[in-house]
Amino acid sequence: MTDKRILLAYLALLVALLAAPLVLYPVLVMKILCFALFACAFNLLLGYTGLLSFGHAAFLGSAAYVTGHVLKAWAWPTELGLLAGTLAAAALGWVFGVLAIRRSGIYFAMVTLALAQMVYFIFIQAPFTGGEDGLQGVPRGYLFGVIDLADDRNLYYVVLTICVGAFWLIQRTIHSPFGQILKAIRENEARVVSLGYDVAKYKLLAFVLSAGLAGLAGATKTLVFKFATLTDAHWHASGEVVLMTLLGGMGTIFGPVVGASVIVTLQNELADKVGSLVTVIMGGIFVLCVLAFRRGIVGEAAALYRRMVGR
Repeated sequence: MTDKRILLAYLALLVALLAAPLVLYPVLVMKILCFALFACAFNLLLGYTGLLSFGHAAFLGSAAYVTGHVLKAWAWPTELGLLAGTLAAAALGWVFGVLAIRRSGIYFAMVTLALAQMVYFIFIQAPFTGGEDGLQGVPRGYLFGVIDLADDRNLYYVVLTICVGAFWLIQRTIHSPFGQILKAIRENEARVVSLGYDVAKYKLLAFVLSAGLAGLAGATKTLVFKFATLTDAHWHASGEVVLMTLLGGMGTIFGPVVGASVIVTLQNELADKVGSLVTVIMGGIFVLCVLAFRRGIVGEAAALYRRMVGR
């Protein structure tokens, strides 16, 4: 029965997303989808492996710049541009992982932050990024030479397909033997080592997969907005994805999606009304979440449901 309910919930959500462009601004929904994918990629690392990275904006930004550059300067097909950005982020994730993965706790977090800041300053100086002006006028092109992505609705369904596919991959990873080992590492790393597993290898694989999926989110975001800027690679983006994951529910399937939806919607609605105070409001939400909703929105809702069923 539980499996049937979960399947029905997935189908209902998919139907709602398919119908969303009919009632909502497609670009806003695409932005939510991109950040939801970014948060899900980060949650794979933090929620299921127990590694807190403060450098995930580097993967989002690097993929955004690579995709924008190959589409604008080299006139690559759109699908190859997305692939190039994703692979670039995964490769950068491998470099980060090799340097940081044998550290743990706050040391791991600080190493990833330091490496991400190095990448950020490279992007400021690199000629192909446009510096502080950003990479503007990225063409969307045609998907497989047929589907015109200049139309927001056409692009929406392409972005939805990408995000659903990535979400399926994350779910399959979590429920695979590989995912079970990641959970075991999170719970008791010493126990996993004693069982003979190469913990460093599993952590590195998880880090590269998370970086690649974060890069896919950044590449898709460039396609949606037709530009890439330093904001994508700034440490603020790394902080926002932590907030999205904790607010929605760390270690849950839907938590990052809910957290990203809440944060992006609030930013969109409040930006014109309160200006720079949006940052203060986000900080207040983070403090409230940590103090009152330790398991996040989805985690607390799931716990409430279990208590009600138990009664």
